[in-house]
Amino acid sequence: MSYYVRLGDVPPKRHTQFRRPDGALYTEEVLGEEGFSGTASIAYHIHPPTLVDSVGEPETFGPEYVDEAFLRHRHFEGPKVEAGGDWWSGRRYIMGNNDVDLALCTPTEPMPKDVFYKNATHDELIYVHDGEGRLESVLGTVEFRQGDYVHVPRTLTHRWVFTGDVQPRLLIIEAPTEFRPPKRYRNDMGQLLEHSPYHERDFRPPSELEAIDQEGRFTVKIKKHGRLFPFVYRYHPFDVVGWDGHLYPYAFSIHDFEPITGRIHQPPPVHQTFEARGFVVCSFVPRLFDYHPDSIPAPYNHSNIDSDEVLYYAEGDFMSRKGIGRGSFTLHPGGIPHGPHPGTTEASIGAKETHELAVMVDTFAPLKLTQTALDIEQDDYVLSWQPEKHGHPLPDAAPIPPGAEIAGDGRAGEVPDSPPLDAARG
Repeated sequence: MSYYVRLGDVPPKRHTQFRRPDGALYTEEVLGEEGFSGTASIAYHIHPPTLVDSVGEPETFGPEYVDEAFLRHRHFEGPKVEAGGDWWSGRRYIMGNNDVDLALCTPTEPMPKDVFYKNATHDELIYVHDGEGRLESVLGTVEFRQGDYVHVPRTLTHRWVFTGDVQPRLLIIEAPTEFRPPKRYRNDMGQLLEHSPYHERDFRPPSELEAIDQEGRFTVKIKKHGRLFPFVYRYHPFDVVGWDGHLYPYAFSIHDFEPITGRIHQPPPVHQTFEARGFVVCSFVPRLFDYHPDSIPAPYNHSNIDSDEVLYYAEGDFMSRKGIGRGSFTLHPGGIPHGPHPGTTEASIGAKETHELAVMVDTFAPLKLTQTALDIEQDDYVLSWQPEKHGHPLPDAAPIPPGAEIAGDGRAGEVPDSPPLDAARG
């Protein structure tokens, strides 16, 4: 984040003596990105964070992508993804590339109290679609609830604890770079500007820090190189008595995003919430529609020339889509146009507001799919713009000028039968 936070006890000057009550030194640790030039915090441990008693055999962990040589719009029915596991073992990767990985997680088991997780290469931005609880980390505790984005910087040891009776459902966005507010929302000092759709006070950093001084066997599962490495530490990893800096976990509610509206339809960048290398994250939230007397609230057809567009449908009925359920994805790849389904443009005229919630990820490199994605795909989504599928008659054929040649056996204006989907796959 862009602002300074201090929690617990820290010495007056960094890199100076800071002693425990028994006279021994606390162990200082600098947690920093991009070498020593990026966002950083300084933490003070009771015991050295380097004291490892053993390292177990790694297990494969991460996305395995399936390459396919065809191009089409796609719909993935998220609720069909298998539930199970805990915070890290329950994630099911759906799609991604070198800049971002997207996964769904519906955990059914709690994490053991002596087991922790660390992503050593990727920041993680988690959208809490359902559920509530707390993120426990080496830098303190962050409470979360439905509708929150929870950001966990890479290399922070943490665990998730779910509370309440609601089955958790999570959208996980992983990136090898930091998630930040868009540059146009920040001044040269990193402070959020007045036209930003949110404010620093909307972000909730850790509010509780409990230094746990406990000896035992504590396993931290560290994700790196497509594997999960089990490191066994002698002391509890949450032994930090204080820290300060700009790198820390936080929560931000999608409900605190203030929508930017206009007289005519605004393009997707007005919904942008975070940026990272190679992609952006946007939030579609309840808002008033355009107020020009002749405005069309539904989005116009557009070609994603330079990006793949992923939309995760959280709540409400998305005005430009039909047949998309809660918790599902659509993927509209670059190179081919997409837009509102038949009938939705006309139906949107005169509407005053929307109550939809959705998370959008736009990437600047093509996305690849996993087998899990293919297993939950609605195969005929690419044909869903055919008007007859929505109860709209086809337009009458234009009259054929005398002497005009007609290609094939059909008359002018006739819509040929759709090719088999296997043929569309190439």
